[in-house]
Amino acid sequence: MSHDQLRRRAMKKNEVDKSRRSFLGATAAGAAAAASFTIIPSSALGGAGKTAPSDKLNIAGIGIGGRGKDNLRVMSENGHNIVALCDVDDKYAAPVYEKYPNAKRYRDFRIMLEKEKSIDAVMIATPDHLHAPIAMMAIKMGKHVYCEKPLTYSIYESRKLAEAAREAGVATQMGNVGQAGDFVRDIHEMINDGAIGDVREVHEWTDRPIWPQGMPHPKEPQPVPDHFDWDLWQGPAPERPYHRSYTHFVWRGWLDYGAGALGDIGCHRFAPIFMALGLGHPTSVEASSSPTNDASYPLASIVRYKFPGKNGKPGITLHWYDGGLKPERPEEMGDAPNPLGGNGPTIYVGDKGKMLNNKLIPESRDLEYQRPPKTMPRSPGHYQEWFDACRGGKPAGANFDMSSLVTEVVLLGNIAIRTGKKLYWDGPNLTITNIPEANQYIHREYREGWTL
Repeated sequence: MSHDQLRRRAMKKNEVDKSRRSFLGATAAGAAAAASFTIIPSSALGGAGKTAPSDKLNIAGIGIGGRGKDNLRVMSENGHNIVALCDVDDKYAAPVYEKYPNAKRYRDFRIMLEKEKSIDAVMIATPDHLHAPIAMMAIKMGKHVYCEKPLTYSIYESRKLAEAAREAGVATQMGNVGQAGDFVRDIHEMINDGAIGDVREVHEWTDRPIWPQGMPHPKEPQPVPDHFDWDLWQGPAPERPYHRSYTHFVWRGWLDYGAGALGDIGCHRFAPIFMALGLGHPTSVEASSSPTNDASYPLASIVRYKFPGKNGKPGITLHWYDGGLKPERPEEMGDAPNPLGGNGPTIYVGDKGKMLNNKLIPESRDLEYQRPPKTMPRSPGHYQEWFDACRGGKPAGANFDMSSLVTEVVLLGNIAIRTGKKLYWDGPNLTITNIPEANQYIHREYREGWTL
């Protein structure tokens, strides 16, 4: 099958999957969890009121043809100014350029950031391999940053971005919308209440990839379209001949540019787990997968992280599944309808019971359980968190300190997939201690002309 056929199949599957994706199906937390994947009205994100002129941010969008256009829509609907737009593909970005006719247009983000002095904040929704260089330049210039997930392409980049943002004192937010949901706070409160005792295991899965993976690089290069700047698109990645199978949407499956299924959904799904359980760095990670190669991520994988116990609590094993793989259906569900859809719900296993997100199983136990008081502050909305932080408020829920940790753990799983070996991890020192050669994947050498 050709790369074009693979791409068309993936795009068709994506359209079909749109109608069935959700975190929980019919469970009580379904609507909240699904916020990680869907675009919701600005009124539901803290944007019901008008924004005073003095509170308006001048925002520049970088990478605007895909997810970026949705982020910009919410930002503009919340009263902020879209003052500059940047994309390497004039054709792909054309509808967004037309929507914001007064915004200055650029292909090169470096020229835009140097020239447009009025920019307060940037929204980054490029492919993963470009996140870090763009965000780092913006941070060093004192700009607030909203960056799509995963935060970076490499573990090293993620750590450095968090350090730089902290030093610069800028407001940051990663684009895992679901972290702001009430269900995340519910889970935290229920676990602290001892609803299932001490948590020992967590199971997480996704229907991704919904794009081609497991294939070699294309053999025949193609001519670069006039409307597309291939050199800028490659950025710090290794230089390769142009092929459209590398670009829009399908870039996620290539080792040079994306972070695969785990990178796409892991930050969405791990953030609530980290928040609820107070997780830090794992001590080890191992993976099994379908066949791997040096070009793209495998078709399916299972990753197992071991987190140490702390504060008198036992260690936790976090299981990740993708490519259609799932954990076993919990026996506590009995004959109840199966809610284990393509994306969740998360299964929490404690020594006194189990939860599907914020719902105890079996259902009879959930109905009997008296939920604890809502002690955790609720979010004004994922985007509103960032707007408030940009204007001097408290850090957003997915600020780079929090999201850098989650991103590092997600990307560590990809290293385990690539090596096929159990890795022992020294998180504070960014070092794999037992397989020295695996450390090459913590960061890669940038293409000439690019720096962090």
